[in-house]
Amino acid sequence: MSGKKPVVIVTRKLPDVVETRMRELFETHLNVEDKPMSQGELIEAVKKADVLVPTVTDKIDRTVLTQAGDNLKLIANFGTGVDNVDLDTARNRNIIVTNTPGVLTEDTADMTMALILAVPRRLAEGTAFLKEGGAATWSGWSPTWMLGHRIFGKRLGIIGMGRIGQAVARRAKAFGLQIHYHNRRRVAEETEQELEATYWESLDQMLARMDIISVNCPHTPATFHLLSARRLRLLKPEAFIVNTARGEVIDENALARMVELEEIAGAGLDVFEHEPAVNPKLLQSSRVVVLPHMGSATIEGRVDMGEKVIINIKTFIDGHTPPDRVHPSMF
Repeated sequence: MSGKKPVVIVTRKLPDVVETRMRELFETHLNVEDKPMSQGELIEAVKKADVLVPTVTDKIDRTVLTQAGDNLKLIANFGTGVDNVDLDTARNRNIIVTNTPGVLTEDTADMTMALILAVPRRLAEGTAFLKEGGAATWSGWSPTWMLGHRIFGKRLGIIGMGRIGQAVARRAKAFGLQIHYHNRRRVAEETEQELEATYWESLDQMLARMDIISVNCPHTPATFHLLSARRLRLLKPEAFIVNTARGEVIDENALARMVELEEIAGAGLDVFEHEPAVNPKLLQSSRVVVLPHMGSATIEGRVDMGEKVIINIKTFIDGHTPPDRVHPSMF
């Protein structure tokens, strides 16, 4: 790039402060309309860009990457997950991939805890009742109406005990939940002691014993449908499941059937297997709280993500290894 500003193509609208700084530093092409790019548009982008800044919903797959120009040397993903990027093809073409880890931990953990509270306590049902006409006929407090379930003292099983899983555990412990977890590797002993967490090497055994399950692992080939129809059937009928990670981790059709047949007490879902499509059975159920992928949606979080993207690009342009470089083995 020899002194010239690198051509940076951003696939979606980012916070103004981030876009402004990127325009100052790089020859930045913005998507001011915030319309998701088609595959054809992504192919045109990788042909022209020195650096591509996609988001987690942009599929930078083999078809796209094999048509990239020789000048594309960095994909600075605006997001923690990188399941939208074909890491093997990127590596084969000597394209570095970075992400934005850490900055969304607290926001996502907050939303996870919100759903852990909202589903058993029927918060969405109560709100819908009052807003959709019930306020006119509501006779006031009743000792037996709109009863939910206490979460204090219940067992929470966390799938994926990374940054977010541990942040969820800290919040849940404060609410009096008993912490259990399943992870690829057992966490450090001091972390287990701090969280008073019980490790389960067998996911099947943990699922069968928990009152609430929280999905906090990344989507990888190994975790696709990790909660398969078989595993979902291990859950107790009175159990709840919360997912703020990736929709592909759960067999959504199987979960929808279980909800419909009342084989599970309820679910809180911020992500879906075929986003933006959502299984109609989940939308129709009063026992399912659905959110439009809002887990990390805070102004502070998005700005922090943008700053990480800028640091990764600037470090790379200056001839150094970006701090958030991703290797396929990490996932």
